[in-house]
Amino acid sequence: MHAWPASEVPVLPGQGRDLEIHDTARGARVTLAPGPVARMYVCGITPYDATHLGHAATYNAFDLVQRVWLDTQRQVHYIQNVTDIDDPLLERARETGDGWAELAERETALFREDMTALRMLPPRQFVGAVESIPRIVPLVERLRDQGAAYELEGDVYFSVDADPHFGEVSRLDAHTMRILSAERGGDPERPGKKSPLDPMLWRAAREGEPQWDGASLGPGRPGWHIECVAIALEHLGMGFDVQGGGSDLAFPHHEMGASHAQALTGEHPFAKTYVHAGMVGLDGEKMSKSKGNLVFVSQLRRDGVDPAAIRLTLLAHHYRSDWEYSTALLEEAQERLARWRAAVSRPDGPPADAVVEEIRAALADDLNSPAALAVVDRWAAEQEAGGGTDEGAPGVVSRAVDALLGVAL
Repeated sequence: MHAWPASEVPVLPGQGRDLEIHDTARGARVTLAPGPVARMYVCGITPYDATHLGHAATYNAFDLVQRVWLDTQRQVHYIQNVTDIDDPLLERARETGDGWAELAERETALFREDMTALRMLPPRQFVGAVESIPRIVPLVERLRDQGAAYELEGDVYFSVDADPHFGEVSRLDAHTMRILSAERGGDPERPGKKSPLDPMLWRAAREGEPQWDGASLGPGRPGWHIECVAIALEHLGMGFDVQGGGSDLAFPHHEMGASHAQALTGEHPFAKTYVHAGMVGLDGEKMSKSKGNLVFVSQLRRDGVDPAAIRLTLLAHHYRSDWEYSTALLEEAQERLARWRAAVSRPDGPPADAVVEEIRAALADDLNSPAALAVVDRWAAEQEAGGGTDEGAPGVVSRAVDALLGVAL
């Protein structure tokens, strides 16, 4: 599976700053200090209805992480998956009468278009679940053979008791975990499981569902969590720098994935840092496919909205905050974009070296993008008031906004 084209990232003068960011597993901020190659895995879409603003907000957050790392002269090895086989995809295909594979291909193509328009830097590997099945099956067999997994009526489940570190990612109590498991794709009430929280690794073939050769597991298809584990271990190995996604992935997805990998390898941790973005709402509820309260990037683009304004709408909110979308927010972003473009179009302006450093400082402070926007707002206001004669300043600001915030002026 191929990703999308990369936009050029300007190289800025000076040196970028190491990123201090909130780690869910520690419940506190940590300073990320990767080696020369920073490694990050961000969980991708299930392609049955893409790309809504909730998706865009999440990928914007981790695009900022990439840009901060690039500004420190590091390379970035970024992986993103596509869950192109799963229950929600099959359910949507049945509702619409589409073939599930065709639906997944169409929505993934639209996602690529949206990411390109928003200037999100692409992953080095963009990997589908279906293409990963040959890597997934041996991992499930290993977990079973190690005694970390067991069969139940042909399905294979992971035993959460097999990992002594289970629970360390989300830091939730067992009661909350059980509630969230039921809400987020688990089956805690299924009789016969060793623990209600045990997640499925391999789903035995059901009539009318796609299936693949599972070798000794029998025909079927993979569970959700083992997919990301197989891809991450293949391309990044254990102990990579950041595992990212929306806050609703902390449990069960990231919790279970960490336990799968740790049980497989005997090593800990799966990822050094777990970073989660907040939820975007509409009309008082989280924006989600199941609720149908979605605002799509592609529809906004078809309506003539500049993708840079969409991105500024996202950047106006701290990545960890839950917030509600409104047309008023988009209008504010459009007005900001117009002010900034007018400011950098002038032949000179206030000195801008401090602007670059202040944007760097804001982003290094747990990706404080609202503070970064305020820095540029202030410079643009000074520019409008005729506050400088530095001929190079507009170009410096334009390149900094592009390199660090992903907004082309």
